[in-house]
Amino acid sequence: MSKLNRPNSKVSQTQRRFKQPVVKFPAWAIMPIMVGSIALTGICTAVMPASAAERVMLRLGPFQQSVEIADLERFAETGEVSTNLQPIAYLLTPDVRRVLSDRLELSPDQASDLVDELLKSPGGDRIVQAVRLILPGIGIEQVEAALMLAARQANNVSISSLFRALPGETITVDLSALVAAVSKLNLPYLGTKALDSYLQQESSVENEPALPNLDPAAAGDQPVRQQTLTFSDRQRGRTIPVEVYTSPQPADTQQPLVLISHGLGSDRQALAYLARHLASHGMTVAALEHPGSNVTWQAGAPITLDPSQLLAPSEFINRPLDVSFVLDELAKVNRQSGLLQGKLNTNQVSMIGHSLGGYTALALAGGELQLDELRDFCKNKLPVGYSAADWLQCSAANLIGNRRQLRDERVVQVIALNPIVGRLFGQTGLSKVTTPTLILAATEDVLAPTLNHQLQPFTQLAGDKYLLTAIGGTHLSVTEPANLTRAGSQNSIVKERRGADIEPLRQLLQGVSLAFIKQQTPEAQTYAPFLSATYARSLSTEALPLRLSTELPANLSRWLQVGTQE
Repeated sequence: MSKLNRPNSKVSQTQRRFKQPVVKFPAWAIMPIMVGSIALTGICTAVMPASAAERVMLRLGPFQQSVEIADLERFAETGEVSTNLQPIAYLLTPDVRRVLSDRLELSPDQASDLVDELLKSPGGDRIVQAVRLILPGIGIEQVEAALMLAARQANNVSISSLFRALPGETITVDLSALVAAVSKLNLPYLGTKALDSYLQQESSVENEPALPNLDPAAAGDQPVRQQTLTFSDRQRGRTIPVEVYTSPQPADTQQPLVLISHGLGSDRQALAYLARHLASHGMTVAALEHPGSNVTWQAGAPITLDPSQLLAPSEFINRPLDVSFVLDELAKVNRQSGLLQGKLNTNQVSMIGHSLGGYTALALAGGELQLDELRDFCKNKLPVGYSAADWLQCSAANLIGNRRQLRDERVVQVIALNPIVGRLFGQTGLSKVTTPTLILAATEDVLAPTLNHQLQPFTQLAGDKYLLTAIGGTHLSVTEPANLTRAGSQNSIVKERRGADIEPLRQLLQGVSLAFIKQQTPEAQTYAPFLSATYARSLSTEALPLRLSTELPANLSRWLQVGTQE
């Protein structure tokens, strides 16, 4: 019996994933979670077809336990653990009861579309194959038919409707296969993959401006000068190197200072090509390095399943504080005689952050950390069925307090590239961001899947906002190519898309970033046309569709709302 405890610690997190008020999952993202949960927890209440199963046989190696469906129904409704359920009583937690009782309300049309999208998506086959391992003896056709039948039986989709659609009097569940399959599915990523067809759609734009006769992705006419500054924050014990890119032209006080924050395990060179591009157009760019989460930190990081041991919780606070400290120091440099005098407009900062740097930028723009909601999600921290970012964010759950503001009023714009967001800002924390914000999402990002790290956060933003989407881009597609090897970012586990076929995305990022930042200058109207779907389409390819919009496509917004579960 003790063997059953280990899978339960992992599976319970998957079960909680089904009932999450923090992120509004689309229906097809919830579907595979229910498929996994059905195998462990059985069913709840609905009208049972004549051929439906009446028992569930839980199997783990030599261990087997038969469970009556009626007993599980009673537990879901009343919380009563019957005598027959006593052998598995330790599995029947409040979370399990919520899963058993939960339903996704759908109209018949939505139910049909939901399953159709799931089965046609690139992740659909993987889900079906996983269910076959979890439920021995069930064929592919039976799994697909059960998914379709379950969705059409009633005006909701639930664990019970899925279970009842499977043939046989007793359903056998292989718990070891369940744990292995769920850990490989990366459910947030599969949910994103089902969104591809919707993300390629575009909201209609009336009177979209024609593109001017200039190329914002091309290098500017200014030579770029580069130098390294190092600042020591004695109070926090952090030494922060900063790479500064500037041009020799006279200081332009109307140009904002651009500040770049790298991702986890990277360094200040991560977006060097973008820094050089902006500097060639007369901007001053400062790329800082965070000592608690850079490539040096990565080299000494332990192998652990405890996110707080891997990344110190304080790093979620220290990163934004690093930026504020560097801005204080650069303000001093700006007043001193030298090559940088007058070039560091620290009162008007355009912040660019990648991955964990994207979180850093959003926090500085006013995003409020909502740690109580994060803790509720992170009660079970084992990363089964989750992405790396979903798991890593749980380190911040160990911070003290429930709400935390790290706003720096000097940050007037934010570009967040593949940001790690998840539950860090809860349901409403990003609604406090009123500064203009541009978010980049890549649909092949398995580390920080688009669904709950970019799309849902985008809907919360209160100010002017843009969504740049790379259909087929990966988490590191926009980083400096030479930096991938130097920072140890290439590995055989996570396949990153790079090379010539991803070059249009980097060009688009250069052009859009320049146009976005120029909105803080007298040249705003000249560059505004490049913040458009037309410009994104001009660089889009068949292999890498690129989209830019100020709102989500209507159908995608509808699906996101369908997935809401309170």
